[in-house]
This record gives sequence, structure tokens and C-alpha cells, in this order.
Amino acid sequence: MAGHQTYEEQKALVFKGLMLLGVITIVEVVIALTAKGHLIHGVKFTEGFGHYLYMLLMIGFSLYKAYFIIFFFMHMAYEVRGLALSVLLPTALLVWAIIAFFQEGNSWGNRRELIKEKNEERVKPAGQPQGYILSKDDFRNTL
Repeated sequence: MAGHQTYEEQKALVFKGLMLLGVITIVEVVIALTAKGHLIHGVKFTEGFGHYLYMLLMIGFSLYKAYFIIFFFMHMAYEVRGLALSVLLPTALLVWAIIAFFQEGNSWGNRRELIKEKNEERVKPAGQPQGYILSKDDFRNTL
């Protein structure tokens, strides 16, 4: 248990945890900059297998950092199973809700674009004039 460690041991564990989180964050930034073509010019992972690998790595690192923070900094690793699940289940539902809201917003935005296109007024270019055309002299005489 964490209560049996000395202050110095706990302090060392906190610094190790911070170093681990810092290293993972730096790796994430390097991967993101490389994938977007900022570090190595001409190399971009914007589509295909490279894009999916990049996204998978970023999601994996983020999930690991979330796990590490919840279980060690929030001390969920030392709690009873029921309490840990009572914290993790709402967290998972919150992540699901965020994903659902983004999906719904994207769907709404796409439908809004369709409505804008449908309601856009299209003006046909004018062809040759038709009907009775008055010359300038005829127009003056009618006044």
C-alpha cells in the first residue's frame, strides 16, 4: 500500500511518474509533427496506412496517460474494485458522450450544407432579349 512508503520514496515515485508522462508527451508531439510533415519535409501521414498508424499511436499514448493518471495520481490502484469502477464507468460514458456529440455535430453540419445548397438561388444567364424592344427615340416619344 502507498501508506507504508516513506516520504522520500513517495516523492521519488511522483517524479518518476512525471518524467514518464513528460517523455510520452514529447514522443506524442514528435510523432504529430512528423506525421504532419513539419519535421521531415515531404513525409506526411495524411491518408492510408500511415495515417491510421499515426492515429492509433496517438490514441494509445493518450489512453495510457489517462490510465496512469487515474490509477496512480488519483490512487485508484489502491482502492477497492467497486470504488474504482464507480469512477471509471462515468469516465467511459463521458468519452462516449463526447464522441456522440462530435458525430451529431458533424451530421448536423453536413445537413446544413445540403439545405444551403438547396436554398441557393441560381440565376440563369440572360440570353437574347425577347419581345417588343423600344429604341431610345421610340421610348422618348412615348413619354
